[in-house]
Amino acid sequence: MPEPQREHPESRRRQHARPGAHRPAADLLAAGIARARSGTGGLVLVRGATGTGRTSVLEAAAEDAAAQGMRVLRSRCAPGRSAEPFAAVRRLLCVLPDLEEPDPAGDEREQAAPLWRALHTYGGESPLLLAVDDVHLADGPSYRWLVEAARHVDRLPVPVLLAVTERSQYDIDPPAPGFAHTLSPALVDTYTLAPLTAGSATGLVRAEHPGAPAAWVESCVRAGAGSPLLLRSLLDDLSASGAFAAGAPDVSPAEGGGPSSRTTAGGPYPAVPETSAALYPGSYAAAVRWWLDSAGPATAEVARVLAALEEGGDRTAVEPAGLLAELAGADPARVAGWLTAMTGLGLLRPGPDGHPRYAHPLLRDAVLAGVPDARRRAVHRTAAEAMLHRGAPTGAVARQLLLSGPAGGTWAPAVLRDAASLALRDDRFDDAVAFLRRALDEPLPDDHRQRLLTELGSLECAGQESSAGIPRLTEALTLPGTPQDRVRAAVALGTALAGRGRARAAVEVLRTVDGQLTGHPDLGAALQTASALLSDQDQTVRQDVYRRLSDTAERSPELVGPATRALLVRYAATAALTSADDAMRQVRALLAEPAHPLTEPFLLGTAAAVAQWADELDEADRLVDRGLAGQRPDLLHPMHAALLNTRADIAAARGEYALLPAEPPTSANGPSNVHATTLLALVETGRTAEARRLADGFDLREAPDNWELNRFLYARGVQRAAAGDPAGALHDFLECGRRQTARAVVSPVVTPWRSAAAECRLALGSPQEALVLAEEELRLARAWGTPRIVGRALRVLGTVTGGRRGLELAEEAVRILEDAPPATEGELVAALLAQGRQLTAAGDRARARDRLRTAAERAERLGALRLRTLAEEALREGGARRAADARTGSGALTGSELRIAQLAADGRTNAEIAGLLHLARRTVETHLTSTYKKLGIRRRGELGRALHGM
Repeated sequence: MPEPQREHPESRRRQHARPGAHRPAADLLAAGIARARSGTGGLVLVRGATGTGRTSVLEAAAEDAAAQGMRVLRSRCAPGRSAEPFAAVRRLLCVLPDLEEPDPAGDEREQAAPLWRALHTYGGESPLLLAVDDVHLADGPSYRWLVEAARHVDRLPVPVLLAVTERSQYDIDPPAPGFAHTLSPALVDTYTLAPLTAGSATGLVRAEHPGAPAAWVESCVRAGAGSPLLLRSLLDDLSASGAFAAGAPDVSPAEGGGPSSRTTAGGPYPAVPETSAALYPGSYAAAVRWWLDSAGPATAEVARVLAALEEGGDRTAVEPAGLLAELAGADPARVAGWLTAMTGLGLLRPGPDGHPRYAHPLLRDAVLAGVPDARRRAVHRTAAEAMLHRGAPTGAVARQLLLSGPAGGTWAPAVLRDAASLALRDDRFDDAVAFLRRALDEPLPDDHRQRLLTELGSLECAGQESSAGIPRLTEALTLPGTPQDRVRAAVALGTALAGRGRARAAVEVLRTVDGQLTGHPDLGAALQTASALLSDQDQTVRQDVYRRLSDTAERSPELVGPATRALLVRYAATAALTSADDAMRQVRALLAEPAHPLTEPFLLGTAAAVAQWADELDEADRLVDRGLAGQRPDLLHPMHAALLNTRADIAAARGEYALLPAEPPTSANGPSNVHATTLLALVETGRTAEARRLADGFDLREAPDNWELNRFLYARGVQRAAAGDPAGALHDFLECGRRQTARAVVSPVVTPWRSAAAECRLALGSPQEALVLAEEELRLARAWGTPRIVGRALRVLGTVTGGRRGLELAEEAVRILEDAPPATEGELVAALLAQGRQLTAAGDRARARDRLRTAAERAERLGALRLRTLAEEALREGGARRAADARTGSGALTGSELRIAQLAADGRTNAEIAGLLHLARRTVETHLTSTYKKLGIRRRGELGRALHGM
């Protein structure tokens, strides 16, 4: 109920400039005043919704009448003053000192008689204005007396203008008939105030703040919601809070709603807040409370339920009137009408889903102010269940549950887990975590809680919440669950521990669980395979794990499944104990065997890595795709990162540098393989400054002792060599080699550090040491036998050897690589470059120029700017009159440029292309800029025609 005797807020909102919507009402009252002064009484009724300015219009008219010599009598009706009969009329006529007291024992007619006589005493005086504000709040006898006065207003002894204001607004509870309900329309001049138009509201804001930025003005207009009362209250609060004082933060709303700095001619303009707590002294919140109180308890309840639902997020596919009516216990037809009416007034606006929402978050917050937390949680809980029964989307129901207390039953955790799955599908990681955390608040059986803890802990460890994730996974292992669920929890916890540099602890967790799973050999194999994969993070642990696996494979081969045997093949490949052909034969046979669902990801990922090393890149691609398709995004698994690493290695092997991330992810645990492949891509594409920043971005003394550090050392060595620092590069290559050899990783299939170190030794004047390294590299390369590493080893050995023998080795490298799959294009360019230099040294300049020009052209198509630059330098050193020109036309496009150009020509946006190719948007833009230049075009619309002739 409204507070008794509370001051009407509009009495403090006298505006210096009337809104445009008030002008017709003011004109109507002015005409009535003129008629009364000329001797003709009348009735003017000004109607309008709460806050539209009825009081302001009436008071302005009273002042105008007084200024023109009329006698003005006023009365403002209020609900707290309605107990005494004729209270409103007595206040209206109380200016008479000898006003006769009515007989309290008489009936209403007898009590009204003195009031009629009092009115007649004005017969010989000036025309009279009777101004009655909020007549709908008058006590019953006063209301009927005023209606009767209106019926006879043109026959009173003194010319009287009866000016009455009345609230006219659609409420949930149907209102009583209006003041003029029983009067002839001929007796009444009526005007209904409309809400402020956007233009009128903008004008009011500009009148006080002419220099304000347009976005700030628009935000004020939205928060004003078409109501002069709300807009005036907001501006008062913003001014009173010192927001525009000198020295205040100079900010304004940025795109997306956040604050951003902006200087304007009118001074600082802070963003319009979204909460009432940010406003002082609180006139806006008081005005909203007045609106709710005026509307009655049923309307206030619907308004608050709507605000609570909006606080909970999307209500897509749920008919709002029916849902609101169910939650508030109201008539659905009246609720539908109220939504329509409030939208017409501007308090609500259609949202993206077409359903009405509050015009501004500040208005929604003010409506919710004062609603106890327990009541709000209850609304959200009830709303969630009602929305579920009405077929609302799972995510919308779950967002209501986020704001409720425990709902009980089985439906709430099921909804929240389903919503988490959908959020992960759409890459909304934070939403998924929030839903699963909320699900933990529900009463759950132990096995359900165990699965939930595994999923939530996995997501938290994969994100930035590792401190919370590991305890959750540890708790999951203490709860009862199926053997499969325990394996999943153990693998997730092991992956999290290994990722934090605790590989030994990870392996111990897996061994412990393995010892508890007697009678489940397939599950034991999954744990053994996970142990082997995670042991790569620690040199000592790796040796121990692989020794155990090898012993088991020899003693009890039936206990070693396909995935574990694939890991042993991979181990043999890195130890130079098998050839590529033999490794692929074994891997393909293992892929043909049936595999348990928990071990299949290990088999696919390991096979993909071996296929990538064997230059079977198409097959590796297919295996990576199969492996990633089988990964659950809500379960931490070591094979997920391994598959992504293999995908990056495939892109690097093909020279598809644009498919590698332009900006690798930040890491608190040292450099990763993605950092290594990205660094190599930056070097090859000539982005030297970015490569230097990435290479220097880690303190390797603090990095974990894992295989990814070795890959980064190699990549940093490549960067240093390209930057003209052979001594620094040699240090990195030798350190990479020392660390890999200690791990029994000796094959150049992982990192060809020996050949890279040999080139540095040669540059530093140590040809004999370079020759030893290059010969050892060729021996190991021939053991694996793929054209890529054999061609590379031959090329480097030829360079180190020099002379006729060196030229023969370079030519052999070119022959091998020319017959190899196209994926070895980068190595072929390097071999052509080495051959051209050898031919130049041998005096065969014509053949040298041919080889070097071919190298430059191939490097251009590949996008390998470093190799192209080296080829051009070699041409100049060999006496060519001009270096190879940059090619233009469609034939000059690199593979990545062509792929991006074709997608753009098909109408894809840059953002869509980036998503399809897993690139940064900036990378797409850079490639398109280069493509436009090569094709001689200026805009996207010309791509189709330019590519048509390819």
